[in-house]
Amino acid sequence: MKQEKMNPKRLQRGDVVGVIAPASPPRIHELQRGVKFLQQLGLQVVLGKHIFKSHGYLAGTDDERLADFHDMIADSKVKAIFLARGGYGTARFAERIDYELIKQHRKIIWGYSDMTYLHLAIQQRSNIITFHGPMIASDLGQHHVNTITKQSVNQLFAPMSIWYSEAISRLQVIVNGKASGQLIGGNLTLITSTLGTPFEIDTIGKILLIEEIGEHPYQVDRMLNQLRLAGKLDEVAGIVVGDFSSITTSKLSLSLQDVLDHYFKTLLCPVMTGFKIGHEALNIGVPLGAQAMLDTKTKTMIVQPGVKR
Repeated sequence: MKQEKMNPKRLQRGDVVGVIAPASPPRIHELQRGVKFLQQLGLQVVLGKHIFKSHGYLAGTDDERLADFHDMIADSKVKAIFLARGGYGTARFAERIDYELIKQHRKIIWGYSDMTYLHLAIQQRSNIITFHGPMIASDLGQHHVNTITKQSVNQLFAPMSIWYSEAISRLQVIVNGKASGQLIGGNLTLITSTLGTPFEIDTIGKILLIEEIGEHPYQVDRMLNQLRLAGKLDEVAGIVVGDFSSITTSKLSLSLQDVLDHYFKTLLCPVMTGFKIGHEALNIGVPLGAQAMLDTKTKTMIVQPGVKR
């Protein structure tokens, strides 16, 4: 019997939240604007001790970034942890994380992109729901932030289901059907990078979310083929295709749609594309590990609340 994921407690106005950079360093002016956004929600913000550090493409050394993460988890005053930005680096210390500490101090963890690796690791080892959502500097710290993107943070203040339909964006069906299961996944590159590691993604009976940025169709092809050969598409309950941003094609290239059709059209589960989840201005946060329902007839995805009262 599979164990249900545990929900972190909701936020309240006046709560303390932390912002860390466990991957690449944020731009300071974007971080400042993102922090202001959180403060306007009535939250008190504390920054990781090493958030302004830089170690090449990393926001400080592995030890420093891991220390910030553990400090925020262990601090009982901090009710949620937001990532400043993605980039690269979270997988470098995944095996050193104290997952029992995360389980004991169950709190909101919010971010996406490179955070995908930690989403998968934390759900497996700590059994808690985490959140795939816009980040503080690289998304919420921009000059102009999409209203719906900002509103998606409201799901952290009260238990609410996410209802996604064509009222938000045009959805396209690749395979018809209806399915339910835990929503998992995130960035396709990071998902693929878990294969053969202790944190390898488990897709059996799950609804798999994938999104990507800046890859050529052949690179997406390679990653989907690797998931196929690893058996990760065999028993998946459904597939939700989010934004594939800045995809470069040429006259000699297959299109992204060609690639998606090749790998998904023969699957015996519902597959829909067009969800505004990923590296675009409209980026809707969703709780990963929560139960979801995907229905191609009504073109809807419903995700159960990620927080509890």
